[in-house]
Amino acid sequence: MSHLRVLIVEDHALVRAGMRALVQKIEGVEVISDVGDGWEAVKSVQTDVPDLVLMDIAMPGLNGLDATSRIVKESPTTRVILVSMHANEEYFQQALQAGASGYLLKGAELAELELAIRTVGRGETYLTPAVAKYAIEVYREKSDGPSGPLGRLSMRQREILQLIAEGQTTKDIAHRLNLSVKTVETHRSQLMERLEIHDVPGLVRFAMRVGLIQPDS
Repeated sequence: MSHLRVLIVEDHALVRAGMRALVQKIEGVEVISDVGDGWEAVKSVQTDVPDLVLMDIAMPGLNGLDATSRIVKESPTTRVILVSMHANEEYFQQALQAGASGYLLKGAELAELELAIRTVGRGETYLTPAVAKYAIEVYREKSDGPSGPLGRLSMRQREILQLIAEGQTTKDIAHRLNLSVKTVETHRSQLMERLEIHDVPGLVRFAMRVGLIQPDS
């Protein structure tokens, strides 16, 4: 079984030596080199083509973000884990934009370091838990509710659409949602217009297609 070949990039010699010592403890992982700045990293990747790079962000000359952008562009088989002291949204977003496959904090334990290396080594993405929450928040902010045709409807209209598709009458829906019959009829007319569907069988088919109801509902 071939080893995962790793390059370590860190401008502080003692930190670099410590990372090398830790990574060498991981079974099936080989440290092929360690260098002290981004330019050396780019050159080393061109020469040795490692499977994975553990990359510091803040380095003189060429920083880790710009070095990562160059590496992933020039060596598509090499994946990069950025190793940072910062657990904030700005840094991890820049890391992902640069093309990194992982984001790890310098305070990580050996077990997390191994998990990150093995995860990224399999071709997957690893975000340390401290920044993963930011990723979820950003996704939620950008998603702004359902996408596609459902996104054209208000929450109330989606509720009414589901109840219509479940076979409930206008009177039943009004009672269920504590609305007047006239209000339900208005919502029903508006959602039909927004979806460009003008009969109940069409609404039922649409609701099934987007997962609002199951075929046997």
